Amino acid sequence: MTPEQIFSIVNLLALVGWVLLAVLPGKAWVSKAIAAGVIPVLAVVYTGLIAFHWRGSEGGFGSLAEVAQLFANPWLLLAGWTHYLAFDLFVGSWEVRDARSRGISHWLVAPCLFLTFLFGPAGWLLYLTLRLANATTDWTAHDRRR
Repeated sequence: MTPEQIFSIVNLLALVGWVLLAVLPGKAWVSKAIAAGVIPVLAVVYTGLIAFHWRGSEGGFGSLAEVAQLFANPWLLLAGWTHYLAFDLFVGSWEVRDARSRGISHWLVAPCLFLTFLFGPAGWLLYLTLRLANATTDWTAHDRRR
């Protein structure tokens, strides 16, 4: 297989995971399937790419120029992309599980998921802000006073 073919497969796999998280957030099996199925498959692909294409590659992690040189290898660039796909999906899956356990509305979590899908850490920060706002506002105590 070519790097382009593998790129298409891992993108499709991750996209299916994101769509399931967005459309079926209330189903516990969705985040479990992503955590136990999709993410491990992406991790296996990543590990295989590193195992078979790292040796003898140019570049490294000592400077931005070395990273650019490392990612000039399409196989290692694909490994880096697969790394992003796996970790961002892991974070999105955690956001859904955590929100469900805290009773946070999925309508509030959806923008966080979208941002996590596109810009990883920025979506995670938005979710943490939502989580903090939810924790500091005791909605249940307010409802009990009525």
